[in-house]
Amino acid sequence: MIIDAHCRIGDGREVELKPAELIATMDALGIDRAVVAPGERCTAYDNREGNELTAVAAAESGGRLLAYAVANPWRGRAAIDELDRALDAGAVALAVDSTLQGFDLLDGLLDPLLDFATDAGWFVYVRTGTPPTALPLPLATLARRRPELPVIMGKSGATDFWIDAVPALLHAPNLYGDTAYAPWDTVLTGFQNEPGIGAERLIFATDAPYTVPVAEVDRIRDWPLDADRKAAVFGGNLARLLAHQ
Repeated sequence: MIIDAHCRIGDGREVELKPAELIATMDALGIDRAVVAPGERCTAYDNREGNELTAVAAAESGGRLLAYAVANPWRGRAAIDELDRALDAGAVALAVDSTLQGFDLLDGLLDPLLDFATDAGWFVYVRTGTPPTALPLPLATLARRRPELPVIMGKSGATDFWIDAVPALLHAPNLYGDTAYAPWDTVLTGFQNEPGIGAERLIFATDAPYTVPVAEVDRIRDWPLDADRKAAVFGGNLARLLAHQ
């Protein structure tokens, strides 16, 4: 089974991805399921619109798509109310983008949303790679404070901050690396070969529509890794997180 841990649907600033287009790509590439977040505007500001978009897409997909919930933590109590509505509508995880949403990962603003995610049994996807507010090491510190909460390090710091991804994963055992953009012969093999990380801490994602999904799939298929560990990266690890809900 292949599960794509992160795509964004709807209108973006420079890209657009309709649910039907995503499912067609999934069919062509052998991707069974994908977890979808809304585009930049809805992640940053129009959270209700974004959550309705992903909820409808998931409901109409026959189980192929699963919905992330988004809420800007600056909205305070209203952000929690929005997550509660998204949970009722079927959301399975929280997506965070501290660059778009305008806060520092360690300033405490996100804590109420993380409390909600923990109570809901969700994992949390946090995009990294953009300084100064979205970097692997601060995310690892945040994750370490909440050992019960699985956290996916979106993009694993790609590209300038890949160097921090291994220390981040070693610092927080509940942190998972994301394969998007990462060459298997350098970044992914470094993760796999590092004692304390390994394939069980890696999760496949295409980050569509910002990438070329076929390249993301082929990179993992071409990785000289044994079948069991490759299956874990492609979907087994994320399936385990989803099963804990």
